[in-house]
Amino acid sequence: MIDGHTKLFGFLAHPAAHSLSPLIHNTSFKVIGINGAYLAFDVTSAGLADSLAAMRTMNIGGFNLSMPLKTDVIPLLDEVTPRAERLQAVNTVVNRDGRLVGDSTDGQGFIDALKTNDITLDEKVITVLGSGGAGRAIISAAVDAGARKVYVFKRTNDLFESRKEQLEAWSNVVEVLPYEDEELMIKAVDQSQIIANSTNIGMAGDKSLPVTPAVLNHLTSNHIVTDAIYFPLETPFIRAAKKQGSHTYNGIGMLVNQAAGSFLEWTGQRMPVDQVIQAVHEAVRQREKK
Repeated sequence: MIDGHTKLFGFLAHPAAHSLSPLIHNTSFKVIGINGAYLAFDVTSAGLADSLAAMRTMNIGGFNLSMPLKTDVIPLLDEVTPRAERLQAVNTVVNRDGRLVGDSTDGQGFIDALKTNDITLDEKVITVLGSGGAGRAIISAAVDAGARKVYVFKRTNDLFESRKEQLEAWSNVVEVLPYEDEELMIKAVDQSQIIANSTNIGMAGDKSLPVTPAVLNHLTSNHIVTDAIYFPLETPFIRAAKKQGSHTYNGIGMLVNQAAGSFLEWTGQRMPVDQVIQAVHEAVRQREKK
């Protein structure tokens, strides 16, 4: 029931209509009984400063952002957390009495999704495929969670050396390697307990795999394989890893748990993650039918 006391939150992106964030947060408000509403706003980089001014003026509680707004927003904020500073990306903004504070909950969402399945990264070896926004969040969180080694595979292009320097400066447990080097990837997979795909390979109709058949053959029942993609629910990589006997998890856990981090910062309450995951699963199933 929306009334004069309803607190507004939102998602800023271009485009924004596809987002599952309104479903996630409005389901949470309803289950817990919080008088809040979460809407999606189509905002470009050009309109971002005005959007933040409106947030302050109208005392909006907070909002989430997608790329490229995750980086564009940083100069417009009053403060960013250390993990957002490290990533140079903000997915969550909290309005603290007109002071806008930016944070990144993406990586912690990955960690918390694993924790719900009694999996930790402490002293584990993880191989991360890709070093884009999701990949860097996972890498950063894995370092903070006590991973013994973090192998990162990145495409060899003009950004390779600078990205390698950036990520390896975070910790001496991080090693950035060429994505195209099949032999190195096999060695990394053989040493790893967790394989995390952070690329968009396999998304929404793409039948490709993020690894070669030779690498795939080195996946075993001792591996935990995750995919940051949640549409489709079962990517080609997840399907192939299952056939190898690996324990697999799609991106819904990370999606919901990163949102739970935002929710906690905004409301001080824990998101009803199980109920939200059920709602998101159903929404994605309906999208798959279309």
